[in-house]
Amino acid sequence: MKLFTTLILLCFTLQITAQTTVSGTVKTKKNQPITNANVYLANTYDGATTNSEGKFSFTTDEEGSVTLVISYLAYKTYTQTASVDSLKNLSIILYPDVSTLDAVELSAGSFQAGDNSKVAVMNALDVVTTAGVAGDFIGALQTLPGTTTVGEDGRLFVRGGTAEETQVFIDGLQVFKPYTPTANNTPTRGRYSPFLFDGITFSTGGYSAEYGNALSSVLLLNTIDEPKQNQTDFSFMSLGAGLGHTKKWKKDALTINAAYINLAPYNKLVPDDNVWNKLPESISGEAVYRHTTKNGLIKLYSAFDRIRFDVAQEDINFDNLVRLNLTNNNWYTNASYDGFLGNSTKLTTGVSYSNSTAKIGLDDLDVTSKEQSFHAKAKVKHTFSNVFKLSYGGEIMATNFDEQGLADNDIDFNYKFTNTMSAAFAEADVFFSSKFAGKFGVRANYNDLFDSYSVAPRISLAYKFNKRAQVSLAYGNFYQAPQNDELKITQDLDLQMATHYILNYQYKKNNQLFRAELFYKKYDDLVQYDSEFNRPFSNFNNNGFGYASGLDLFWRDTRNIKNLQYWVSYSYLDTKRKFQDFPSEVMPNFATKHNASLVTKYWISSLRSQVGMTYNYASGRPFNNPNSNVFMDGRTKSYNNVSFNWSYLISQQKILFISASNLFGFKNKFGYNYSNTPDVNGMFDRQAIVPSSDRFFFVGFFWTISDDKTKNQLDNL
Repeated sequence: MKLFTTLILLCFTLQITAQTTVSGTVKTKKNQPITNANVYLANTYDGATTNSEGKFSFTTDEEGSVTLVISYLAYKTYTQTASVDSLKNLSIILYPDVSTLDAVELSAGSFQAGDNSKVAVMNALDVVTTAGVAGDFIGALQTLPGTTTVGEDGRLFVRGGTAEETQVFIDGLQVFKPYTPTANNTPTRGRYSPFLFDGITFSTGGYSAEYGNALSSVLLLNTIDEPKQNQTDFSFMSLGAGLGHTKKWKKDALTINAAYINLAPYNKLVPDDNVWNKLPESISGEAVYRHTTKNGLIKLYSAFDRIRFDVAQEDINFDNLVRLNLTNNNWYTNASYDGFLGNSTKLTTGVSYSNSTAKIGLDDLDVTSKEQSFHAKAKVKHTFSNVFKLSYGGEIMATNFDEQGLADNDIDFNYKFTNTMSAAFAEADVFFSSKFAGKFGVRANYNDLFDSYSVAPRISLAYKFNKRAQVSLAYGNFYQAPQNDELKITQDLDLQMATHYILNYQYKKNNQLFRAELFYKKYDDLVQYDSEFNRPFSNFNNNGFGYASGLDLFWRDTRNIKNLQYWVSYSYLDTKRKFQDFPSEVMPNFATKHNASLVTKYWISSLRSQVGMTYNYASGRPFNNPNSNVFMDGRTKSYNNVSFNWSYLISQQKILFISASNLFGFKNKFGYNYSNTPDVNGMFDRQAIVPSSDRFFFVGFFWTISDDKTKNQLDNL
């Protein structure tokens, strides 16, 4: 027994003897102690934090050479590799990191939304709880400055640009069909669920050299990297039902969502002005799989939806109703990897594929259209130091378009083409100081279809006056290929071009944010044709041109009034262009001089409820009146819309959600269709373009079952 006790004591003594104390003091270059800095040995659990005097001390069993790491927010991370025995009574100085969260940021032309952004004008929850958007992230973005309300369309129109001039990306890879198809003069929605995204970047101009083929704007959607827990979500809505499930393992996670939408029951209660042979019906599903590797993250995303409807609508140029029936199948998938190659080099790469097939019947016209698209991209980001970072990479996009059909029951037609675009880009982030930074980039494009090259320089600069205020500048050239409806008829075209100039001021303080942005955008080489619509017999050229200039204002406050958050946005737009069939340079019919939004959300504790109200305003839109000698000199009345929603927390994981758009029933008109022939008095009759229904109502019940038994689909209620 004595021998056993002696051996135990000997082992204990040897263990005590083997332990080494690591100690020192951490200060700034001005000799001020740094409190609560993290101090540890790399690849071990041994470490401590500094005290009020900047001192630290801990013991370790490690022997030989080790790496000491000291980190603190807003300072460069300090590392020292040495024998563990020498790490005693150290005197260490940490230097400011000019690229930290407190440093100047390049904000010109860009809105960040999501919990991971430096300055969020929105968070992910705002997409769901903004009144009037019914969970559509596109609708939520239309409450931001720089956008124009085009009520009969629903897509993003940015700073005088068409909706086609804005491109959408998921995890850095292009989405070629981001919107659902709809009936004529019925607004569309974004295809993808907002619940899958935790980061949104909406660039109204001056965006990074990494992205191309967009004249006006890019919308970047990032799927959630790592869900926090297992959960199941049930949705029961006035329009259908949905089911979602997330399963989390140690290094893997899988999220699956499915939804079925059918407007038939809703339309029986709230009929509209259309004659429906089959009301819109859709089935959709999405899945995101993530796998964490030693140095990065692999994501696989896939989405499918099938939409059908059959409708008959009035048209002033036809005695009978015009019938449109459509079936659309759309599949989009991508795979991406984001990880480190060593300590200072990061690789981001991925591929995407989409396949969209549409069968369209329009009176005496039957069309089958198939579009397949592929996108592959790789980017390397090398951090040379905390003041200089270099990104470079390349991408290739290919689209195969095939449209065939029968017109007037006896005329066959078939349009085919393959368009391949490739690009290389490089961009440097330079922090001259914590107050002054720049981004300098260049993008080289090549389009195989019409053998066209372009080189696009892009520059952004930002200066920070103090902790709250900064100013940014941005300049760049941007190119975009003509649309498929133009390329299917002729490939004898060239790239279209826009040049952006942006001046931005930003002020943030204690959950308050103010932005003001001046911009000027010049268009060149826009596509023109010499008929009312682009037809097989039209003559095409790239002689179009135009400009857009204006001022965007934004204010968000979640601080001054308890339980109230709100934001106000205003845009002034002066734009003219000569493109398509325009005979002269005029303001296009999708643009308005003034746009404004007020979004409010108020939490009522006694009622366990959040109520929201959104007001949208747009001044009159231009339209062409053939009874006038001046092209596009008509103006509609101003657009007004007040929407309301109510989220009631039945229990922690059960929510009742009710919303109504255009609550006061404003009689909005989006323009006019005119008769092709004049009456006996030589005047052209007209038909107003109006919503098929003045109001839209939505009721939903959302139930979540999660590991922590507290999470719900509107997370902060």
